[in-house]
Amino acid sequence: MDIALLIVGLLLMFVGVLGSFLPVLPGTPISWAGLLLLYLTKAIPDDWVFLGITLAIAAIVFTLDYIIPVWGTKKFGGSKWGMIGTTIGLVISLIFPVLGFLGIIVWPFLGALVGELMNKADQKTALKAAFGSFLGFLTGTFLKFMVTIIYLGLFIHKAWEYKSDLFPFFN
Repeated sequence: MDIALLIVGLLLMFVGVLGSFLPVLPGTPISWAGLLLLYLTKAIPDDWVFLGITLAIAAIVFTLDYIIPVWGTKKFGGSKWGMIGTTIGLVISLIFPVLGFLGIIVWPFLGALVGELMNKADQKTALKAAFGSFLGFLTGTFLKFMVTIIYLGLFIHKAWEYKSDLFPFFN
C-alpha cells in the first residue's frame, strides 16, 4: 500500500508542477495532496504541523493566483478582456508550441493585447494594459511554479530519507 501511495503522490507532484502553468489545474493544492499521500504511508511519521503549514501556503498561493492578475491588470488600466486574452494566449502556447518555451511568454502577452484592443482601447492603452495583465499572469505562474517545485523537493527529500522503510525489499 505504501508503494501505491508513494507512486500516486509522486504523480500528483508532477501534475501540480504542470498545474502551475495550466490554468485549469490548481497546481499548489494538487502538489499538497501529493505530500499528504506521502505522509499517509506507514513508513513516514505523521507531521501534522508540517502538513498544516504547507496546506496554508498552498491555500494562500491558490488565492493569490486569482488576485495578482486582477491587481496587475487594474494597476495598468486593463480590463477583463485583457485577462481573458492572456488565458487564451496561454492555451494557444500550450496547444501550438511554435516558439518553444518563449511561446509561453509571447502568446499570453499577444492575447492580452488583442483582448484589450477588442475592448476598444487605443493602442497605447491596450499595450500598457496588456503588459499589466501579462505581468500579473507571470507573477502568479512564477509563484505557483516555485511552491510546487519546493513541494516536489520536500517530497523527494522525505521519500529518500525513509527509502529503507518504503522499500524494505531493497535492503
